[in-house]
Amino acid sequence: MPSSRSVKLAGHVGPLRVLPLAKLLATGQVLLLAREHLTRLEPHERRRVIELVARGRGRRRNLSPAERAELGWLIAKADPRQFAGQVANKFSPVPLPARLVNGRRRGQRARP
Repeated sequence: MPSSRSVKLAGHVGPLRVLPLAKLLATGQVLLLAREHLTRLEPHERRRVIELVARGRGRRRNLSPAERAELGWLIAKADPRQFAGQVANKFSPVPLPARLVNGRRRGQRARP
């Protein structure tokens, strides 16, 4: 039986005690991948994305057509398709094919 001292010390761990280590590591890996993709944007572009999202309040219809196009271009520059593929590959028990992780090469058309 654990001593009362060890029980008291275990109580000071706080939120880490509730969150299993595997989930903590997985969250860290996703955050590192997200950071890698967000750093593809210049600092002024990141600020502009935040400004446009705040202005639109999460709804595209609250933005002008020019602002929608700008937001779409900025998001595309961060390459969300590749981010999703890398996250899936990170947690897949087997390596995923490169075309699933990275998407089609630029300039290639989908087969009919």
